[in-house]
Amino acid sequence: MDKIGLYLGCNIPLKAPDIEQSFRKIFPALGVEPVDLQGATCCPAWGTAPSFDMDTWCAVSCRNVVLAEQANVDLMTGCNSCFGILSEAKHYMEDEARRKRVNEKLAAIDREYKGSSEIYHVAHVLHKKIGVEKIRENLKYSLDDLKIAVQTGCHTLWPSDVFTIKEDNPYQPTILRELCEATGASVPHYSRLESCCGMGGMRSTDVEKSLGLFRDKLLSIKEETDADMIVTTCSSCFLQFDMSQPILKERGMIDFEPIPTFYYTQVLAMAMGFDPAQVAAISQIDRSGVIKEIQNEKRLVKEVA
Repeated sequence: MDKIGLYLGCNIPLKAPDIEQSFRKIFPALGVEPVDLQGATCCPAWGTAPSFDMDTWCAVSCRNVVLAEQANVDLMTGCNSCFGILSEAKHYMEDEARRKRVNEKLAAIDREYKGSSEIYHVAHVLHKKIGVEKIRENLKYSLDDLKIAVQTGCHTLWPSDVFTIKEDNPYQPTILRELCEATGASVPHYSRLESCCGMGGMRSTDVEKSLGLFRDKLLSIKEETDADMIVTTCSSCFLQFDMSQPILKERGMIDFEPIPTFYYTQVLAMAMGFDPAQVAAISQIDRSGVIKEIQNEKRLVKEVA
């Protein structure tokens, strides 16, 4: 079985541990063993160390990468921000002078960054290492006739020139769409597909602007797709869609019920037959109807041991 270092970041274990459980269910079943990176810390995100000292940021970030290097595995994260930060740090370390300065810092804790481990997002591992055909082969339930609106998120798309694992065209992302289509669902396009959901720095500094941007995107999804669910591979996007739709509804800023939102591996885990109580248990929006529909007996395509 192939192995890959599992870097969880902050959002998923703190706010969405059921997403973590979906990782731990699906990857071994698909032939990839997640290896815990003991002692991993915050990436750390923009607005913290990168805003005041680039070398310190690179040292902290690259220490996480070193944990994967020492385990002789690549690194996989389910958080778009973590993917972007770790990838940026790896890119910055291509500068020999900076690498020397950062490794001098890391030497204080007997570490050395070598650059031997690649940075993957969960979606990349599923799409590029495992592949959509293997995903199809491992489905217990098919999501035929269900419609999914996808939300890729920003930080796996841009700045694309610093990523080594990425979309062919960041302005026309296809990875998440193809992963969702592998479940049997249809994934209609909508005009604000590449737009930011307003989470992250904007949500923490200007809530009203964040909600306005989010509402524009949500209306595009509702009016152009009328999707049964929204599926993302960004933990921050998941939190925005799950917690902000009820706010818009309460304020009268939308006239429809909030659309159930999932992280992709939650949907895949349920389609593979895993218990929703373990992999999709935490949300503000009621998802019970869609969960029941995903594991409807009429969708059964094969028994899975």
